[in-house]
Amino acid sequence: MSKPLLTEDDYRLAAESLGVGVAAIKAVCEVEAPKGGFFPDGQVRILFERHKFSQHTGGRYDKSHPGISNPKWGGWGTEGQQHARLAQAAALDRDAALKSASWGKFQILGENFKQAGFGTLQGFINAMHAGEPDQLEAFVNFVKADAAMHKALQARNWAKFARRYNGPKYAENKYDVKLAAAYAKYLKQHPDFSNVISSANTVPGQP
Repeated sequence: MSKPLLTEDDYRLAAESLGVGVAAIKAVCEVEAPKGGFFPDGQVRILFERHKFSQHTGGRYDKSHPGISNPKWGGWGTEGQQHARLAQAAALDRDAALKSASWGKFQILGENFKQAGFGTLQGFINAMHAGEPDQLEAFVNFVKADAAMHKALQARNWAKFARRYNGPKYAENKYDVKLAAAYAKYLKQHPDFSNVISSANTVPGQP
């Protein structure tokens, strides 16, 4: 059964809520999950992050399961391995495993479920499985919960946004450069900012 995907209206409403242009949201989508919020087999798109699992379990599985628990950043595995890696980790510590994966079209870490607007980790996971509109709502909540990140997105300060959204190692993957390029591309498709008027937090001077 196919999952609900984002529509142009979804993007527009989210842009109005955040006080940004549609191009900014689409840029984040392209850099985080250019193939969408779900794998071709219908499973929610995830990236299991072994260094996060190591953090959430105090490193107790680093020696016995180094492929899924390692204090070193990296070792992502292939696209087809992600749910198998998550399942292996969940058999050891389910909550830690779910917190250690990045979820959906905006690749929000499970550990950030509260910032994404959910009272429970399971509520967040359910939303990630529900469809891309739910993933977008989580993204809007996530950005709004961090004033500095929100202002950086409004100002299109991609380096500052990348640091808040992707972490201090963002520059290693040229995350800010990719965001700027994606934004420039989508700005050609969405040049009209006249509908972005609802946010009281809009940075002065934003088009």
